[in-house]
Amino acid sequence: MTESGDDSREMGLELGDLKDDLRDADYPLDAEELMEQYGDYEIGLPDGEESFREVMVTGGDETFQSADEVEQAILNRVSADAVGREGYSDRGAGNEGENTDESF
Repeated sequence: MTESGDDSREMGLELGDLKDDLRDADYPLDAEELMEQYGDYEIGLPDGEESFREVMVTGGDETFQSADEVEQAILNRVSADAVGREGYSDRGAGNEGENTDESF
């Protein structure tokens, strides 16, 4: 991975060169064009990697107007492997599904 000062990490994902290349691209780009150009890039997850193609395959025929839109789509579509501990909450003690009236 990269050093902590690297800004290619987004919400726990390591985009690496993909982030820079998306920023340099000429928009608008449709999903097919993105797959052709960037499909083989790897996105680093906390416990492995997933290709850009695997992440974006569910998108259909949409068109992206900016790198920010593509990055948001990546964040929305990554697999559960990108999630930290499932069911974890830092909202206090108590079990998941337990109804408490405690509020902070």
